Formats: sequence, structure tokens, C-alpha cells
Amino acid sequence: MDTKPLWQNVLSELELTLTRGTFQTFFKDTSLVEIKDSVAKIACPSSYIQTIIESRYYSLLKTSLDRLTKQNNSLVFIVERKLIKTQKEEFGPLFAPQKGGAEEIARRAHLRNDFTFKNFAVSSSNQMAYAAAQAVAEKPGTSYNPLFFYGGVGVGKTHLMQAIGHALLNKTPDLKIIYCMGEEFTNEIIEAIREKNTKSFKGRYRSVQVFLIDDVQFIAGKTAVQEEFFHTFNTLHREGAQIVLTSDRPPSEIRYLEERLRSRFEGGLIIDIQSPDFELRTAILLIKAVPLNLTLPMDVAQLIAANIEDTRRLEGFLRRLTTELQIKKVPLTIDLVGQLLGAAEKEGGKLQKPVSFKEVIEKVALYYNLKTSQLKGPKRDRPIAFPRQILYYLLRSELNLTLTEIGEVCGGRDHTTIIYGVEKITTLLPISEKIREEIKNIKQRIYRPS
Repeated sequence: MDTKPLWQNVLSELELTLTRGTFQTFFKDTSLVEIKDSVAKIACPSSYIQTIIESRYYSLLKTSLDRLTKQNNSLVFIVERKLIKTQKEEFGPLFAPQKGGAEEIARRAHLRNDFTFKNFAVSSSNQMAYAAAQAVAEKPGTSYNPLFFYGGVGVGKTHLMQAIGHALLNKTPDLKIIYCMGEEFTNEIIEAIREKNTKSFKGRYRSVQVFLIDDVQFIAGKTAVQEEFFHTFNTLHREGAQIVLTSDRPPSEIRYLEERLRSRFEGGLIIDIQSPDFELRTAILLIKAVPLNLTLPMDVAQLIAANIEDTRRLEGFLRRLTTELQIKKVPLTIDLVGQLLGAAEKEGGKLQKPVSFKEVIEKVALYYNLKTSQLKGPKRDRPIAFPRQILYYLLRSELNLTLTEIGEVCGGRDHTTIIYGVEKITTLLPISEKIREEIKNIKQRIYRPS
């Protein structure tokens, strides 16, 4: 079994489940050594990371590995010190002259190759942020400094921040640039204090020309970390270095953030990035499908965008879809996507208990102010026929019932009637905001928080 692509799929799923800081700190430098006789050997860069992963994330890793390999695995963790050496050598003696192509230089700066302006989909929800990022990439240190993006999960904050880094490195390959998470910054300063090596830490962070820090809210409430960050910020700003920060909320709403830091964050441009709308989510899917070598038809992209609002989940769903197609060797169809969308809802932890077809029928009837007997009955009036088609769609996509089973539980209907109803709703979903909203509301009633 080829362990490299398998582990990459596991890490992709973890990246969508965990906070970005947690993933970068504990999983970025792990590897899958082998799987033999249902025993997976996982390498960690240090005994500390091994202990954390084994005690906190064993079940999460096992669940992902079991699903991808279709077998019941046991996990064994080992330490490979060479991973630490590789990580440290990436930085060199402070900032060594950059060698290699653009992709290699970006990798050493910890920038994702696909997080560029070219791969960023723009709409009204992020147009201002996109324009500001491009302005900073054109004139770093002068346009907006600092530049502060905030917004919910998966709205493109990290993508835009790293796109700035890519654009600047393309123009000046030997630029001194650091991208890090708030959690990474915190862990590094704590380690430097513990090892009595703060001089090296300060030398690295205070000599950069571009400082990109993600999830800066993580440093709030940590006195020593905020102290070091304050002096780093002041030094860089005084020297004209460009600073870009992201957070899940504006500086004014970050609890336990020191006032002196808050005032400095607010001294530049602060931009709120809103959640992507349906059209933008569709565009994002089409862009993300390209590097996965996945030919995504427009109607399939629209169906996925209609059911998933979070862009990280969109990316995760695409990876899962790609894996499913590779493993099962099956063609990409609307029906397959519908089944996977239903499975994704269930695996998202939304179910309080297993949902039965009776519950789905009851929730649909209740939503449309009908009786269950009306949904199952013979009348074909539009006030009943349309909710009935919604019911067919939900039973198919959420419970993965066969067409025959749906016909049986819905009053003994012929499977051709079910096919027509499911296909009609599937066709209307991408073009009707009203239908998307109705299905979303019904799902919320079905999948109660546990």
C-alpha cells in the first residue's frame, strides 16, 4: 500500500477538523511509515508531539485511517528525530540566500502553493479584502500597515494572506518573510524561554521584511507572549516591514488582548470578510477541483455548493469525492454526490440519534403544515406534490434509501415517480435560493444537536 497519498488524505481530513494552529503544531511534520497486518506505524518529530497525538487524537486518526483503508487498524507511534532537523534546516542561519524555484521558496516560507491570487475566487463578500491584499502586494509597508482580516472559518483569510506572500516572493525571491500561526508563535516563544534561547527567536522574527500571522487571537491572555509580540510588532513597524494579521473577530472583540496591542492592530486597515454566497461557493469548487484532477460538471458543483456553506468543508468534500472515485473506480454522477452529501451530514456529528424515515416524513409534513397521510396519499395538488418531492429528495440524499424503498414508505409509489421527484429537486437546488433555504431548515429540524 502506498502510504504517502493515504497519509496525505488523512492529513487533509484532519486539517478540516482541527484548528489550523493545532494542525500545524502537531501534525504538519508527521508521516505514515507503513501499514502491515492492520497495524499503522506513524512517525512523529518529537516525543512530546507523540504523547500529545497518542493521548488526544488517537481515535480521530483511527477513524480516518479505518474509513480510507476499509479495515480495522491499530496505531503505533514512533519518534523520528530527522523530522526536527529537516524543519530547522528550512530556515537556515536566520535567513540564508533563497535557492530553488518559486514553489520551493514558498514551501520554505510555509506557504501553500495553491493559495495565490490566481486561485482566489472574488465576489461582493470579499472584494474589498481582495483589493486591499493586492495593494499590499504592490507596495508592501506603505499601503495598509498593518492589514487586518477577520471573519468566520473558511472565508478566505489565510488564502489572501498567503497570496500576498506568494506575490511578493515572485517579485523578490530573497525577501525575508515569515508566515506562522498565533499558536506557533506562542509555542516558539515558550520553547525559547524554556531553553534560554530568546536571542535567536528575536533575531529571526525581528529581522523580517514581511510578517504574516494567522489566528492572532490565540496570543490573547498570555502575558509573556503578548509582551514579545508587542516588541516584535513595534520593531517591524518602525523598520517599515509589512504586517498582515488574521483573526476570527475584530481587535475590539478579542478578549484578554492587551490594550496596547489592540490599538496597534486598529492603526491600519481592518476588513471583515463575509461568508461566501452560493455563486462564490460554486466558483471555489470549480477552482479547487483543478489541482485534484477532478472534472467537475457545473450541475454537480452547484449541488455541492447548495448543500455545504463552509469552504473548508467544500474542500474536504472534494477530496473525499476524489478518493471515493479512485477507490471504487466509479463514474462521477449526481446520485453518487447526493449519497456522499448525506453521509457527510451524518459524519458531521449532527445526529442526536439514528434518524428513521418516519422522522423525516414527520419533519417534512410539519414544515409544510401537512399531515403525514397527505404526503403518502394519492392527491397531486401542488401544495402537496412539491413537499412530497422534497421528501423523496431527502430520503434519498440523507438516508440513502433505494428508489424502491422510498416508494414503499411513501404510499407504494412507482420508482419512476421517485426518480422524477428526486431529479426535479436536484435540478432546482442550484437555481432556487428558496428551495435551498427550505431544505436547509428541514435538515436543521432533522439533525438536532447532540
